[in-house]
Amino acid sequence: MHKDSYGKAKTVICEKSLALLEDAFAKKPVPQAKCETSVINDTMKLAEILGIRGTPALIMPNGIIIPGYKDAHSLIDAIDKAS
Repeated sequence: MHKDSYGKAKTVICEKSLALLEDAFAKKPVPQAKCETSVINDTMKLAEILGIRGTPALIMPNGIIIPGYKDAHSLIDAIDKAS
């Protein structure tokens, strides 16, 4: 995990702000979170239980986990196979 990602994620969750999410991805400054939340820790625990160890990761409707970057053609094929 990137050293600043936890704090940035917490701020985005607390503020419920897509604009702050975009700022974080654009490497713009993001203020410190103004709330306490367990959402990030809960999500990390769920990812561990499901065996998700990195991003990106897609979980298909049939339960198959597709890890890592995929080009558009590969994603379309995976979605078609899962449907």
